[in-house]
Parts: sequence; structure tokens; C-alpha cells
Amino acid sequence: MRGAATLFLTLYLLHTLVAEVNSTLSGFHVWLFAGGLFVTYSALAMPFRQGFAASLLGGLLCDAVSPVAFGTHAVLFGAAHAVVFNLRERLQRDETLVRVVVALLVNIALFLALALMRVKPAHLGAGAWPRLLSDLAWSEAVVALVAPWFFALQLRSLELARAKPWRLA
Repeated sequence: MRGAATLFLTLYLLHTLVAEVNSTLSGFHVWLFAGGLFVTYSALAMPFRQGFAASLLGGLLCDAVSPVAFGTHAVLFGAAHAVVFNLRERLQRDETLVRVVVALLVNIALFLALALMRVKPAHLGAGAWPRLLSDLAWSEAVVALVAPWFFALQLRSLELARAKPWRLA
């Protein structure tokens, strides 16, 4: 379980950085979401139990400061982890571009799921969608820029902790 603990520490760093950026961008009414990065590497490169534990702990970390019911992020991150884990044999998961694309797709799915859960049906009118799509577009751009660095950080952290991920075929 050293791998799960190591990945959790990298997720804690990511969560802290995203919170700081969101705090800085709050004056511009922009909110960034990087949930796809909390799930992708652990689902593509780790054994199921270790990766799932890291994804759940990352979800609980996000739940701790979120205005949703506690466990919402954890359940969504766990479900996303299971889906990506089951699809990973069909992907060239050792390629950085593939990992980034998976992170972007997972990020879209998690963002929309959380948006539909958080926004009340009465407020989901035509006025809410431009803001949601704007936040999603900014989030996707940031995830695309940060993902290669973050995946390298996770790999190097696992190597330093001597908790290497599965050998990629």
C-alpha cells in the first residue's frame, strides 16, 4: 500500500495547488476542476486495489472542502477509476498523449456529473450553461497543460518510494 500512500501525497499537492489557483481566479469568476488528474494515473498504471484506494482518498480530500454531500467525489472518483481500469488494456497507456486524453475525458465526465448534482434544477436554465461551459473549457486547458508534469511527478514519486507501478506491456 506504499503506492497508494505515495499517490495520495501527490494528489494532496495537486489539491493544494488547484485550491490556490481557484482562490486567485475567484475575482475573475473562474473555477477550475482537475478531477480527471485525481483518477487517471492510478487507474492506468497501478494495481486495482492501490489505485482505487488512492482515487477514493483523493475524492475524500475533495469532499472535505466541497459544498456537496460528503462522499460524492469519492464515489464518482471510484466509479471513474473502475471504468478507466477496465478499459486500460485497450489503450496504449504508456504514451503520455493517451494519458492526457484519458484525463481530459474523465475530467469532462466528472465535471458534468458534479455540475448536475450541485446545481439545483431550477438554476439549470439557459443562464447557467455558459458559465459551466466556460469553467469546463478553462479546466480542460489547464488539465491538458498540467497533466504531463503531474504524471511525471507521480511516476518519480513512486520510484523514490520504491513502489513502482505495474510494468507496462
